[in-house]
Amino acid sequence: MYQLYAFATPNSIKAIIALEELAQDYQLHAINVRQGEQKTEAFTLLNPNAKVPVLISPADKLVLTESAAILVYLAERHGQLLPTTGVARARVFEQLFFHASGLGPAFGQSGYFQKSAPEAVPAAIARFDGEAKRTLALLDRVLATQDYVAGDSYSIADIAHFGWLWRRAFANIDFSATPHVERWYALIAARSTVQRAIARADAMLADAAKA
Repeated sequence: MYQLYAFATPNSIKAIIALEELAQDYQLHAINVRQGEQKTEAFTLLNPNAKVPVLISPADKLVLTESAAILVYLAERHGQLLPTTGVARARVFEQLFFHASGLGPAFGQSGYFQKSAPEAVPAAIARFDGEAKRTLALLDRVLATQDYVAGDSYSIADIAHFGWLWRRAFANIDFSATPHVERWYALIAARSTVQRAIARADAMLADAAKA
């Protein structure tokens, strides 16, 4: 059984969705990042970078960090959600890397400077808000001609993008200017596996609020 250390965050939900999609048994360990639990000595022994998610695979004696790496590992190990060769595989990695280097960081920085920074930095707010909207517009152009972000099939690239778009309110982003993203998001959110993953993430938030 996999062990997953996570919380209700954009990066954590990716790993939860993947495990649900692959119908794998896993035990979910809540790490309340709002209370700083990711910085405890016990957790940093798993991930010195003090970030969720962390996946433990007993079968491979593997402790794996970074949500994109976790998605690739799970997809390859179970032979789903990632083409094995050719252009289709390259397109999945193209979108996965675009998310990891572009859309995800832009959304995170935009939300931080708008809502979490100790003082307002107008230049940073303008830069990252603009970058979040620019990267979302790029994704909208991709989705104008295909059903999923990497082509005609659902993949780990869709799961990766879904994470931050699920938490888009943090960056004050909506879909008013990106109708193709809005259509795609509704398609992914309607999947029963995604709904189960979100329910598990929401349950961690509810339990944390009671603590």
